[in-house]
Amino acid sequence: MEQNLTFAELGLSKEILQALEQKGYGYPTRIQAEAIPPFMQWKDVIAKAPTGTGKTFAFGIPMLEHIDAGSEDLQGLILAPTRELAIQICDELKGLAAFNKDIRVAVVYGGAKIEQQIRQLAKHPQIVVATPGRLMDHYNRKTLRLDKVQTVVLDEADRMLDMGFFDDVTKIIERVKNRKNLGLFSATISQEVMTVSWMYQRDEVEITVPADVENRPDITQYSITCPPLEKVDMAIRLIRTLALERTIIFCNTKVMCQRLSDDLKRFGIQADCIHGDIPQQKREKTMRTFKEGRLPVLIATDVASRGIDVDDVDCVINYDVPEENEYYIHRIGRTGRAKKKGIAVSILGTFPEQAKLAEIAKYSHYQIQPVQFLEDGTLVEEAPKQKKPQPRRRFRR
Repeated sequence: MEQNLTFAELGLSKEILQALEQKGYGYPTRIQAEAIPPFMQWKDVIAKAPTGTGKTFAFGIPMLEHIDAGSEDLQGLILAPTRELAIQICDELKGLAAFNKDIRVAVVYGGAKIEQQIRQLAKHPQIVVATPGRLMDHYNRKTLRLDKVQTVVLDEADRMLDMGFFDDVTKIIERVKNRKNLGLFSATISQEVMTVSWMYQRDEVEITVPADVENRPDITQYSITCPPLEKVDMAIRLIRTLALERTIIFCNTKVMCQRLSDDLKRFGIQADCIHGDIPQQKREKTMRTFKEGRLPVLIATDVASRGIDVDDVDCVINYDVPEENEYYIHRIGRTGRAKKKGIAVSILGTFPEQAKLAEIAKYSHYQIQPVQFLEDGTLVEEAPKQKKPQPRRRFRR
């Protein structure tokens, strides 16, 4: 694939090119360069690409190009596994449609009042981004119709089907009687994704973007060890020493998330948290404040992490080492985005955490450099542990 291809060379409309220029995008990423042309030709696409490689634009641009802005019909449907991701996709599409004033994009998801969404749908959006359960709810209430939908996209298809949405997703696809193409975008191609492809795609274009050096985010990864009870102090020390302006801290549980948020506030650090027990409206408000740069520290669980799309996060701190190798990759992928450099630090309090991080490093082929604080407060890389000197053996000629 020609890497210095521009967006203009993909044959896009002047409105989309204007929006891309306004956002500062001149060159498509590999997934965009490979997915946009077949999508524009109404072909089915199944794409595997790592997090942070620009999948939303890869399906969002062709979908917007196909919309008949003069029609009030719903023409494009995007399904996402979580509310946060659905909101993020909706925001990105609205940004891309900035110069197409007649294109309306709506987002519907569970956990929020349905009346407000019904009012949104009454304005006849041509594109709807939705979580599967809430979309079925609207369909059954007849607050939206699927008979004029031309393109269906499943974003993070692996995760959505893995979360038990398989039946909902297949029901939705089957109700889109006049579908012209179906896009499946995923970080991994699971058995369920393959099944959906086999059932509903025809002559699909397969795209695989490996997590190679070129599209891997530029993230320097560190680990730091301390006694378990000193983790809070360590997190504060890191934030202050590294002069971090925008940090995401990941915890494994909702309880830990909340506790750490309260602890940091007590120490005078502006922090807030998002997890499954926090009402949706409050989560959205916290995310907005973080995106706008008015909240320096965001604490999150893995469930909430996929919806975080902020291009200039200085650092990701793993307060708890994640339980799944994949989670680590998704977590640190929140920094080092949009070709910027990022930092990820894992705080290790116990031996099992050290062992788990070593396993993650091996699995992901990552270099994770141990660091430590010296007595004077400077942060330095730990020297590799010296092996015990072996008694010298004499070599006989």
